[in-house]
Amino acid sequence: MEPLAGLAVALQELGAEATVCAPPDDDFEALLERAGVPMVPLGPSVKSVVAAPKPPSGHAAFELAPRLVAARFETLSAVAPGCDAIVATGLMPAGARDVADKLGIGYVLAGFHLGGIPSQHFSPGARPGTPSPVGETDRRVLWEHDAQRVNELYGLALNSQRAAIGLPPIDNVRDYVFTEHPWLAADPTLCPSKGMTDLDVVQTGAWILRDDRPLADDLEAFLAAGEPPVYVGFGSMAAHAPKEIARTTIEACRIHGRRILLSRGWADLAGDGEDCFVVGEVNQQALFPRVATVVHHGGAGTTTTAARAGVPQVVVPLIADQPYWASRVEALGIGVGHERSAPTVESLSTALGVALAAETQAQAETVGAAVKTDGALVAAKLLLDGPPYSGT
Repeated sequence: MEPLAGLAVALQELGAEATVCAPPDDDFEALLERAGVPMVPLGPSVKSVVAAPKPPSGHAAFELAPRLVAARFETLSAVAPGCDAIVATGLMPAGARDVADKLGIGYVLAGFHLGGIPSQHFSPGARPGTPSPVGETDRRVLWEHDAQRVNELYGLALNSQRAAIGLPPIDNVRDYVFTEHPWLAADPTLCPSKGMTDLDVVQTGAWILRDDRPLADDLEAFLAAGEPPVYVGFGSMAAHAPKEIARTTIEACRIHGRRILLSRGWADLAGDGEDCFVVGEVNQQALFPRVATVVHHGGAGTTTTAARAGVPQVVVPLIADQPYWASRVEALGIGVGHERSAPTVESLSTALGVALAAETQAQAETVGAAVKTDGALVAAKLLLDGPPYSGT
């Protein structure tokens, strides 16, 4: 949600109005209120889906997709009249472009990583940036299968909603949603896009919300009481983290004689001992430059914030785009991408050894200096420049 808040704030600073339609989660509402950005609830809460004890099943996806489509038609049809454009992000935002087309306004699909932007060069589901292990013919078959899968999930619900507002049916939901000119809201050093997709990608840079909040006094005291600790956090993905991930990571840190800064996340992780300090929601921009390394799930926001801070990372990917960010951290030499198998004390200790090495620290500082911070402003100016937008 922070990228959307960052874009909205950039638009406001340029004199425009911006409203964020977002799932009704308390964390999102608090973030947008702090940023001074109006919010309209859209669809079910993310926590109800992501923080369940088990990852969503295929059956659950077929139940969720029509609900999401209906929610977008209903909410955006009420909010978007009078707007200049709709910027759509997130989980296959089918329904957003349809409303924009009906209203005759602009539309942009923005992704936060290359894994969400289709390409015939790489197999769907593979780590972007690595050649597909299959041949050209097989790649195209997989490409077509991916479009068929999206149609199966969203096609019926989408075309039913389109018919209700007088729009003709579409036969390729995925390509219609993405358009030929999607935006990539990711830093070009961390997520290079050149040659990675057949589409004409507009890379704006990451949308960063400036955070000036001070750290709490007790956290400041812990940081000052010894050498930089290891930060461990899995955010909203914590419910899907391997069993006892907190204990496993804490023991791995202790092998290296490092103190631990543990983020509770949505799974309410807990630690013990005087060398372990537990935090809730915190200003990562202020915190990360003061830790030794960041162990996390590999979300786009956490990866970018840690990279900006010039601090090494250990990425333990769980779902979605996280394997991609793990691969980029490793490829850039700024940390370790843990294998998809459940981490052990030994495997995390080994990964931490690499991350804590002087050469990794030096490389992280070099990459951090190259990460740009003006992506939200770039995107805001593109929006205010007016048409042509994607899809128009």
